[in-house]
Amino acid sequence: MRYSQWLIPTVKEVPAEAEIPSHRLMIRAGYIRKLTSGAYTYLPLGWRSLLKVIAIVREEMDAAGAQEVLMPILQPIELWRQTGREDDYGPVMCKFEDRHGRINALAPTAEEVVTQLAAQEINSYKQLPINLYQINTKFRDEFRPRFGVLRSREFIMKDAYSFHATPECLDAGYARMYEAYSRIFTRCGLRCMVVEAESGEMGGAGSHQFTVPCENGEDTIVYLEDGSYAANLEKAAVDAVPWPADLVACRGSAGAMEPVHTPHIGSIESVCEFLGTQPAEMIKTLIFQADGDVLAALVRGDHEINTEKLSGVASGRHVELADEATIESVTGAAVGFAGPMGLAGKVWRVAIDHAVAALAVGVAGANRTDYHVRNVVGGRDYALEGDNVVLADIRNAVPGDTHAGAALRFRKGIEVGQLFKLGTKYAEALGAKVLDESGHERVCLMGCYGIGINRILAAAIETGNDKDGCILPVSIAPFEVEVLPLNNDREDVCEEARRIYEALRSAGADALLDDRPVRPGVKFKDADLIGIPLRVVVGERRLKEQQVEFRRRTDAAATAVPAGQAGEVVLRVLREMRQAARPV
Repeated sequence: MRYSQWLIPTVKEVPAEAEIPSHRLMIRAGYIRKLTSGAYTYLPLGWRSLLKVIAIVREEMDAAGAQEVLMPILQPIELWRQTGREDDYGPVMCKFEDRHGRINALAPTAEEVVTQLAAQEINSYKQLPINLYQINTKFRDEFRPRFGVLRSREFIMKDAYSFHATPECLDAGYARMYEAYSRIFTRCGLRCMVVEAESGEMGGAGSHQFTVPCENGEDTIVYLEDGSYAANLEKAAVDAVPWPADLVACRGSAGAMEPVHTPHIGSIESVCEFLGTQPAEMIKTLIFQADGDVLAALVRGDHEINTEKLSGVASGRHVELADEATIESVTGAAVGFAGPMGLAGKVWRVAIDHAVAALAVGVAGANRTDYHVRNVVGGRDYALEGDNVVLADIRNAVPGDTHAGAALRFRKGIEVGQLFKLGTKYAEALGAKVLDESGHERVCLMGCYGIGINRILAAAIETGNDKDGCILPVSIAPFEVEVLPLNNDREDVCEEARRIYEALRSAGADALLDDRPVRPGVKFKDADLIGIPLRVVVGERRLKEQQVEFRRRTDAAATAVPAGQAGEVVLRVLREMRQAARPV
């Protein structure tokens, strides 16, 4: 490929809207261009890299026994209503009415579509297990698209769905996908942490997330230093806060509850400032709806509720914050003044975080508009036990927490893939059933496996860059080798560059020849910016000595090699890099 014939519009300016390195560099290096909020055009370099990612994904999925299909992006909303997920996705799902008055959605994912397909085409256990995958466009109307293609509205996903007759078969298929994912990300040059994850709106039980550690990632990885435990923030389990030795004595000596007028002061921060207390001494009372029933949750003021954990306490029900009318009906107060006193007799269930249960004396809303109350004591002023009272871990982990007695560590990361054991949620709703060996009808068990294709490229650039530009793995770089003739007015220089380029191409190297009539400095800057792993520079001075320069993108300086051996040197290094990118 000749540079002069390609659309590679590099730019010097840092894009104003780009917040993180990968976003800035993908624009500056001519990989992408923004069309509208959360939607990008991939230019030739970016698309070549994505095609290489797709080829790796496809090869490993095929090797794991999955079969490729292609499903519609346009999906009838009725399927989503059958599984109850229209409400789960809410405004993230892009819906529209067609000319016939039918409501459709642009696919945010494809569980419903593939399950309907299985219900139509699979009827015997002899057809199982089966794993169907696609590499296709998805659309999610993110409220705040950001970080370039890391959180866009339109993106490319590899989504796979497996169907099984038994739990043991599902476990085996899940394990195969786990191994396939490990190979995919290794081949793409990414170092991933595999963490336990929540299933979220996907449903089911059992999930792992492949996350690339990165300071600009939006996910939080919670782990133990020895590597024995890792989870994302939504899943991370924390030990119960130990009760102080003098807890009983402190509670026994506490004075009576003392109402305090706090006009128009409802936030934790404002109340603490007004009362001269600390968030860790506050009892934050939150009212939720759990599939029609009212659920109260108590966490300390310095902690954040974890709705995934709360859903577990609510017997797996979907939970969401109650509306103002419900909150006022239950507490008798406006939003911001709820307290735990008397709630056990008014709601379906009360979930109390362990850290709240360990408080000797707290401050809470008074269940009276514009009032809070001091000297709130658990067991005296609100129930710590009872038929509908549950003490549980219902909050996000924070620094200082422990798991199995060891201190938890925290770091940011970019999610690039996730595995789910879906169970029977979709198969039951959409009728995906088979006859077993005895002729009895059984609902299929399902697994689901997603990879963000765009995110792989962005994560590789986010974790592989320097002040000059991208540093891409050889397996997904748009080209493997770039040949740069420096003196375009010298026929011998141009001829030697063409000879090396053609030799590399003939030997199977994916090479780019920068034949542009521009200054050497421009070529060097663009080469660094684009991030092609290997470079051969042909210049007048070196060529007089029958030498050219060879450099890896990560080398501090170039190395002189005999011109006649340049191709051999590059191919040897290239073979080593390719081999290193392939897991054993």
